[in-house]
Amino acid sequence: MRRIRQWVAAATFLTAAAAPAFAADAAPATAATGLIPAEVFYRAPDVNRAQLSPSGRWLAISTGYGASRIGLAVIDLETLKAVGMAAKFIDADVDDFYWVNDERLVFDLVDSQRGSGDQRFGPGLFSVKRTGEDLNLLVKSSLAFVTEGARPGREPLDTSHGLLHVPDGGGDEVVVGRSVWGAAGSRATVLPLRLNVTTRRTSSLALGAPDHARRWLFDARGEPRLVQTEHQGRTALHWRDAPDAAWRRIAEYDSLTAPFRPRFIDSEGKLYVSRPEGKAGTTVLTTFDFETGKPRPEPLVRTKGFDFNGYIVSETLGGKALGVRVLTDAESTVWFDPGMAALQAEAEKRLPGRVVRLNCRRCDRPDRVTLARAWSDTDPGQLWVHHAASGRWDKVIDVRMGIDPARMAQTDFERIAARDGLELPIWLTRPQGNAKAPLPTVMLVHGGPWVRGRSWEWNDDAQFLASRGYLVIEPEFRGSTGYGSAHHRAGFRQWGQAMQDDVADALQWAVAKGLADPKRVCIAGASYGGYATLMGLIRHPELYRCGAAWVAVTDPRLMFQWRVDHDFTDESREYSFPVLIGDPVKDLAMLESVTPVLHAERIKAPLFMAIGGSDWRVAPVHGKRMRDALTSAGRPPEWVEYPDEGHGWLKLETRLDFARRLEAFLARQLR
Repeated sequence: MRRIRQWVAAATFLTAAAAPAFAADAAPATAATGLIPAEVFYRAPDVNRAQLSPSGRWLAISTGYGASRIGLAVIDLETLKAVGMAAKFIDADVDDFYWVNDERLVFDLVDSQRGSGDQRFGPGLFSVKRTGEDLNLLVKSSLAFVTEGARPGREPLDTSHGLLHVPDGGGDEVVVGRSVWGAAGSRATVLPLRLNVTTRRTSSLALGAPDHARRWLFDARGEPRLVQTEHQGRTALHWRDAPDAAWRRIAEYDSLTAPFRPRFIDSEGKLYVSRPEGKAGTTVLTTFDFETGKPRPEPLVRTKGFDFNGYIVSETLGGKALGVRVLTDAESTVWFDPGMAALQAEAEKRLPGRVVRLNCRRCDRPDRVTLARAWSDTDPGQLWVHHAASGRWDKVIDVRMGIDPARMAQTDFERIAARDGLELPIWLTRPQGNAKAPLPTVMLVHGGPWVRGRSWEWNDDAQFLASRGYLVIEPEFRGSTGYGSAHHRAGFRQWGQAMQDDVADALQWAVAKGLADPKRVCIAGASYGGYATLMGLIRHPELYRCGAAWVAVTDPRLMFQWRVDHDFTDESREYSFPVLIGDPVKDLAMLESVTPVLHAERIKAPLFMAIGGSDWRVAPVHGKRMRDALTSAGRPPEWVEYPDEGHGWLKLETRLDFARRLEAFLARQLR
């Protein structure tokens, strides 16, 4: 199925050019001949995030364009010129940011030139005027060298605080959460408080709230209306009708078998929830009925074949609903507002073959300003601005300069049958050009594993591998989310078993279709994907010529142990993992049968392994024990350790080094 535009029919709704601001020619990706350099795929994008100010006059973008660090730039949309950098550091990068009002923004930091394992989990919080003046440190950062923003008066909050919510209405306050940690180092509760971004004054929003609060939903004024608690494998939802009302419990259920989940609150105080429907258990969107204490039976939005994954589109969070945005294979929006529906059609005609996401300011006025972000499987994205008063469309910037969509690979979405009849979604990225099937193939297994792996968009790993001539297959094996509770629950206690068979079935389908060369296949992945790589070489050695596993789980039994070098919570170890993976006592024999480090002698194919020396999710001991076991079995892997990286690669030099090592390994094995 070739995805070429937004398929509005996929979501059934049951109710109602000027010069760019950054004028620069994109550098050619390569010379006329030769491979596209790895840096083109793995360097930071020129635009990370973009957001209109409340009035629509200003556009803020986080960008590293022309610099080694990511800063926060502001563009005047009346002149379409950058008016300067609101924030820029020589030793840190702007990460998330939000407009608080038309004059001031808040943002946090990361250091992309230090490894992912050396970020210390304290991004801080700053406020600054859009002009770059009056920088104010609101929450201390673990990046101790960042000292800008110190000022007299109230002390900044400590690093246990983080941004939760930015109320609408143009005020001077945000909502931050203070994390309270338990004795074993697990987060016990999150307590919200208002924080004035100019004076640093705070006031608690947690008075009378229940214990073990983990998630909060706020109304448009920034008042907490729903709190979700989690304790001993149980989830409870607590609601209050007004800021001065008492909290009351409206639901309680097993955390892994939730009958519904809260999503958002609208301007009228309605609570929207998603609940499973039908045999497949795909979730639909509806509202909560406080009189019956249950979700209403009539769905508002149904996305056939997919769980509802989206949100109500409004000018301001919690404001009037203008439409609904959903993710099926790709993102699409159905507008309730006729003006926005017409603009969507106009944008898609102007930018054919792309997903176009629209966000507006002054949405119901003649001088409406709309930001359009458009992308496809071959185009990382473009930013455009539409001015309703003049009808003018202005291109602002490409998300990644230097990418030529004509040289990128196309990605398709298919649904096939697994060996037991379960419907299995898969993604196929085919090399661009004249490569003829059957092709050398990389089975790229996503991590998680209880997440959705892909959607229809440009993807760095898939594009890089396809640029080297490989067919890339990414299966949404059972246990993945996004395709219904039946698909998700079919993966319970199936690590290394039916979940592994799904990966094999996706490959065998591609072989039968004449797409994949059965003699030239490598299995690869990170985290759980690394585990699946190892188990693929153990369970189905006849299918794979080689494997590449990075930050891989090699001994699932370690996940049930409290370790100083693991960040798994007590809740996960005691209540979730026994259901999702297997009981460490009752299912010990099964767990040992699917533990790669215990079966290293069965791996005969060449293997490339990489670990992060500061990985807190999958501790380095996983990789090192596997390396030692393989070495003892006479099959030492190709090996690299990045000491300051964690569960994934943050530094560009690491990403490039790993990409080149992987490229060379695959070329040796599959060419």
